Amino acid sequence: MTETQQPAVTKSEQQWREQLTPAEYAVLRQAGTERPFTGEYTDTETEGVYSCRACGAELFRSDTKFHSHCGWPSFFAPSDTDAVILKEDDSLGMRRVEVLCTSCHSHLGHVFHGEGYDTPTDDRYCINSISLTLEPK
Repeated sequence: MTETQQPAVTKSEQQWREQLTPAEYAVLRQAGTERPFTGEYTDTETEGVYSCRACGAELFRSDTKFHSHCGWPSFFAPSDTDAVILKEDDSLGMRRVEVLCTSCHSHLGHVFHGEGYDTPTDDRYCINSISLTLEPK
């Protein structure tokens, strides 16, 4: 999915601020990052579906979550190829690929490829817990 496509869920920044906590807003709407090893889903092994905390769109499933020991929840693939947008990110003096929710264009985290994890895709979607809501199976 390309970032140029309009999001299905659109709200004013004031509406987002009213809906989200300040910490959620900082990550989801301002591309912030929660501190490593502090998120509620970093080590969880609960089976279920992870959705966007801002709009509720399904993003990841627990069967693609793995322990990367990086401090954030890690997944080797989104639940659907159209669930996320991948965007080049050259901020902070490094080249990364930002992961956005396709439905509302909220910031989720970053994806890294070729780090040597034993996963089917060799991708690590490093996602902020605060960007997600887990619906247990």
